[in-house]
Amino acid sequence: MIRIAIAVLGLWLIAGCAPLSAKLGGSDESQKVVYLIGYAQAVAAMRPEGQRRELKDANQTYAKERDTYASLRLALLLSLPGTPFFDDARAAGLLDPFSGTTESRPAAGSLRQFAAWLHAQIGERMREQHKSAQLKEQLNALRSTQIDELTRERHKSAQLKEQLEALRAIERTLNERAQGRAK
Repeated sequence: MIRIAIAVLGLWLIAGCAPLSAKLGGSDESQKVVYLIGYAQAVAAMRPEGQRRELKDANQTYAKERDTYASLRLALLLSLPGTPFFDDARAAGLLDPFSGTTESRPAAGSLRQFAAWLHAQIGERMREQHKSAQLKEQLNALRSTQIDELTRERHKSAQLKEQLEALRAIERTLNERAQGRAK
């Protein structure tokens, strides 16, 4: 009797969890997102030749099917740092329709949500790269100014040394004249 009650309780718990498991991992879009994440990791680990093949394939797929998945796959490849074809601007352009900037409606579906998230990440990276480039320019300008100032100070120091040597030479000459008169 206790075994039957435990079995019924177990079946009841399993049945109760079925809708939850369908929500968590059962959707086709969610599986595509998981696949794309693994795919991006695999492509990042490939040699440049393999990466180029994958990019060519993604470009061909995108040319045939301009759907969310093809756009996301190509954008994901283009946004991989360290690849020979790294192009954040083009990747962001591919993801613009999913970013929420072109439409006020929120992204629906796992693929669109992932595309919106990736677009935000790429945008942030581009802003940081722009900020970094500006800071490098400012640093180079500051270095140039400091080098110019240092060069002027060295020139001024050399002039002062020459003037000091000239004054010492005059002093020696005056001392020699004074010693010559004293004899």
